[in-house]
Amino acid sequence: MNGTAAGLAAARLGAREAVVRGLPLRVVHVFTGPKTRFLDDAPDWSRARRESAELVADAIATASRAVPGVRVEGLLLDGPPVRELLRQTRTAELLVIGDDDCTSKPRLPTDSVLVQTVSRARCPVVVSRGVRPPAGPVLAAADGSPSSLVALRMAAAEGLRRGVAVEVIHVVETAAGQAAGRLLLENAVAAVPELRTARTRVLVGETAGTLVRASRRGRMMIVGPRGAGGGTLLGGVALQLLRRCACPTVFVHGNPAGDPSPAGTVPTTGALIN
Repeated sequence: MNGTAAGLAAARLGAREAVVRGLPLRVVHVFTGPKTRFLDDAPDWSRARRESAELVADAIATASRAVPGVRVEGLLLDGPPVRELLRQTRTAELLVIGDDDCTSKPRLPTDSVLVQTVSRARCPVVVSRGVRPPAGPVLAAADGSPSSLVALRMAAAEGLRRGVAVEVIHVVETAAGQAAGRLLLENAVAAVPELRTARTRVLVGETAGTLVRASRRGRMMIVGPRGAGGGTLLGGVALQLLRRCACPTVFVHGNPAGDPSPAGTVPTTGALIN
């Protein structure tokens, strides 16, 4: 963490998510070494590590102030950030990460910590969005893919956990596709019995932009990271939601069959403050 607002927002959101799950929060920072202004500067390792520890302590204090009573601990790791964070996702129930001021950048490098972590994590990843208080329904985007089925299962669980409504959205490009869109939503919701009371909406427009606009009235948007097109990293729609979504965005990883986590995992919640 470098003390940014995005990092502290992740700490606050991580605290809320930990409490709503009845789990501890682990604040993680990956130490990569001291930064120097000039090539011939001697690196001060001890000072840099002290500063990293102070950043973790500040994030713990922020989380504790935001959600009194949250159980929180800090973890300072050494190594490449992506590698260490992905290791944490093997045993975490949820990873919360700051948005790294995505909207100010024309594009997100595919090798960035944010993109690599969101696309390759073993657990759901929540990208926090500023200091906006939670309000509105849980939103889930459905496109008929196995990835979106996992998102719908998580949306059902999150709505039940919070006692709020769930809204399932499908976007079609033209009005002529609305009938097919309604059928897709009907089949998707039928596959998740817990969503029997969920509201479904077919929206018309360009997919990413339409979902971004819908996100302005949601407490969180839950999506699959790759969608119907598959791929190895983030799909085009997921990448745009990563950059522009107005509410916390959950990128769900998992088995669409709903199989339990591998043996030996521990249910914890992690907040990346980076």
